[in-house]
Amino acid sequence: MERVIEFGESLKELRRERRLGQSELAAAIGVSNGIVSLWENGRREPTLSHLIALADYFQVSLDYLAGRKL
Repeated sequence: MERVIEFGESLKELRRERRLGQSELAAAIGVSNGIVSLWENGRREPTLSHLIALADYFQVSLDYLAGRKL
């Protein structure tokens, strides 16, 4: 069974694959770059509406963002 990846790791991986800075991603979904940093470092969890915005932006499922890459 594949290891479950934390949300912050998934987000950072997606952002880096697309060569985006935290501030670019933050601007695209309407949050501060500080919030993106907190999410990536596991210090804060996004709201459902932010999760949906991230999934839409990256064109991935919520399962993917949650680390369920089965």
